[in-house]
Amino acid sequence: MADELDLDGEDARIVHIALDERNVIRRSPEVEQERAIAVYDLLEDNRFRPSNAGFGPYHLHLRVEESRLIFDVRGTDNDPRCAIPMSLSPFRGIVKDYFQICESYYNAIKTLSPSQIETIDMARRGLHNEGSNELQDRLAAKIAMDFVTARRLFTLLCILHIRG
Repeated sequence: MADELDLDGEDARIVHIALDERNVIRRSPEVEQERAIAVYDLLEDNRFRPSNAGFGPYHLHLRVEESRLIFDVRGTDNDPRCAIPMSLSPFRGIVKDYFQICESYYNAIKTLSPSQIETIDMARRGLHNEGSNELQDRLAAKIAMDFVTARRLFTLLCILHIRG
C-alpha cells in the first residue's frame, strides 16, 4: 500500500513536471503566477512515491481525460512507469468554491483592509487544505506523498480544471 512506502529516500521525489495544457483557455495573470509558483515549489521540495512505479526520482505528466486527472509517472529517462487515473468528480464542489474565494481574494487585495483580506485568505487556505486532504485520501492506495506535495498538486489540479 502506498502509505507504507518510504518517503524518506532521496529518490522519492518529482524532478520534472509537465502539464498537458492542450485544452486550457487563456488564464489570468494571477492564475499563471499560481501555476508557476506551484511548479517551482513542487520541484524544490516534494515527497512522492507511486506504489507501482519503481524507484525514483520521477517525471510527472498531468493531464485531464474524460473527467479524470491522469498522473502519468515516468522515469528520468522519460520511459513510462505507470498511469494513475483519478476522478475529478469529487473535487468539483471544492474547486468551484476555491475559485470563488480566490476571485474574492484577488478583488479584496485591491480595496479591502488587511484584516478583511486576512479573513478571506484564511478561508482560501482552508479550502485549499480540504482539497489537498481529499487528493491525498483519493490517491492513498496508489501514491504516497506528503501534505506539502498534495497542496501543490491540488493547485495544479485546479489550474487544469479551468476549461474553455
